[in-house]
Amino acid sequence: MTHTDPATLRRALADRLEHGEVLKTPAWRKAVESVPRELFLPSFFKDEAGPNGITQYTPITPATDEDERLALIYQNETWVTQLNGQTTAETADGLMTGFPTSSSTMPSTVVGMLESLDVEEGMNVLEIGTGTGYSTGLMCHRLGEDNVTSVEVDRTVSERADAALEEAGYSTWPVTGDGLLGHPCRAPYDRIISTCAVRRIPYAWVRQTKPGGIILATVGPSSWSYGTGLAKLTVKEDGTAEGRIIGRASFMPARAEAFTPFSGDLSARAAYADSERRTSLSPDVLNDWMPAFLAQLAAPGAQLVRAVSDSRETVYLFDSGREAFAALTADEDGWTVRQGGPVAIWDAIEDALNAWRNVGSPGISAVRLEVSAEAHAYWIGGQQITTDARSYWIGDEPGLRWRHQHQPLPE
Repeated sequence: MTHTDPATLRRALADRLEHGEVLKTPAWRKAVESVPRELFLPSFFKDEAGPNGITQYTPITPATDEDERLALIYQNETWVTQLNGQTTAETADGLMTGFPTSSSTMPSTVVGMLESLDVEEGMNVLEIGTGTGYSTGLMCHRLGEDNVTSVEVDRTVSERADAALEEAGYSTWPVTGDGLLGHPCRAPYDRIISTCAVRRIPYAWVRQTKPGGIILATVGPSSWSYGTGLAKLTVKEDGTAEGRIIGRASFMPARAEAFTPFSGDLSARAAYADSERRTSLSPDVLNDWMPAFLAQLAAPGAQLVRAVSDSRETVYLFDSGREAFAALTADEDGWTVRQGGPVAIWDAIEDALNAWRNVGSPGISAVRLEVSAEAHAYWIGGQQITTDARSYWIGDEPGLRWRHQHQPLPE
């Protein structure tokens, strides 16, 4: 028997978000108080650290005590809803481990992004990544179901979201497809918001947004779970979009851009080095958000892997697309880096971080970006560069600049 009133929990959640200065406008508060999150989270996983630091997931389903389930649902937490691309809490056989592939993002992040979207009545919005459908429901309440289009790559996830939206009273139709392509059938949009992380803003999104419209998405060419930023861009009359990083953000990557975790013998993958030298820069600096963000601009496509053998740690950076690597090992005197392949990954990262420090180590909100039909450019201060290089780094006061050519969309 349920003793907890969901409406009371929704009001309490709205109070917490308002007190935390996330929820700022009456219209979005009304949406939070009205949209029943429990309909979008009938089941999910509660995570906790297990043996050896490996995360374990406990299924929470309708069979769980209802008061306990509702209390979890209305916490300001992100709950994993799918593991390994297929396993849900209903299909899980008890406690398990795995790789999260879908989730319901914590309400403070969802609402904070919606507030940053600067919507007005009657606007046409495209959402990339329907997920559970909770954020879709909030937008339907705020803007009307006819003004919200949502694209989800996973058909099963999309169908669940559609059913939950119907039950919540919103007769909208989530689209199953690749969100990197947008959804041209209902373009142009006043706003595009992505609830998955992308390596770069697809130019298709720019083309499908009205001049003066806003694109809001987490960016970073990342195989890491951090070091990404929330980009807010305004589309201009000339068909480009320009804006800045407005803060840190962390989302699961778009399914088509997700990296496969490295496996096998790491030392064999880094057996043939072209160079070996000492480095004054410890890879531990990459544990910090802004250096990680810059490292990924300097070496796009690089995956970070830490390994320990005989109490000796090695930090690897692999770029499989260009068959390049950097391997850093520590001794009592500092760090040694071995590098191989057509690009020197650690050289690029080292140069980027040294140049960043030379201009005062600004925070992530100092980063600006522009998306055109040809490239995706970032810079801190100064002006953009015009080189046609696919990946180019330059550190020269007063600005740091990067420019990456667009890559073809996955087939």
